[in-house]
Amino acid sequence: MVKSFTDQLKTVDATTLKKWLEQDSITLIDVREPSEHAGEHISGSIVIPLSTFDPLNLPISDSKPVVLYCQTSNRSGQAAQKLLAAGFEEVTHLQGGLNAWKQAGYPTIINKNAPISIMRQVQIVAGSLILIGTILGAFVSPNFLFLSGFVGAGLLFAGISNTCAMAMLLAKLPYNQRA
Repeated sequence: MVKSFTDQLKTVDATTLKKWLEQDSITLIDVREPSEHAGEHISGSIVIPLSTFDPLNLPISDSKPVVLYCQTSNRSGQAAQKLLAAGFEEVTHLQGGLNAWKQAGYPTIINKNAPISIMRQVQIVAGSLILIGTILGAFVSPNFLFLSGFVGAGLLFAGISNTCAMAMLLAKLPYNQRA
């Protein structure tokens, strides 16, 4: 009998994950970008971002199962799909991600000197491009309004497809690679 994706993808709540971490019985992998991990993460986690996630390069031990997490459990679900496609029988991820962990009142390691989050960077860059396109369109040439339309279309596509090209580009900048 072939297991379905929902049978193979297991979720764990924050309380159970905390117990497992205290028992040192799992390997916890953060699939967010290095800058996000540097800003705030669960103690003991290893950062392996979804953007470069390769199931063959995971620090896997027969004695310790892997548990994935991200901010909300969306990217960890995508990483889990990659693991299942690579032949893993069962994959576990933190339901609700780091947000659920913090909502349960568990501590995180916070670095105030870390770069701002990728999504805030996207908002700043996209907002700036739209504002510049609108101002130039009003005062220089209406052709500059295409810049605002292009960025708006990109944001719409990002929302629909759940992939953001601008975020992927920003994540590759050197200051976002520091863990």
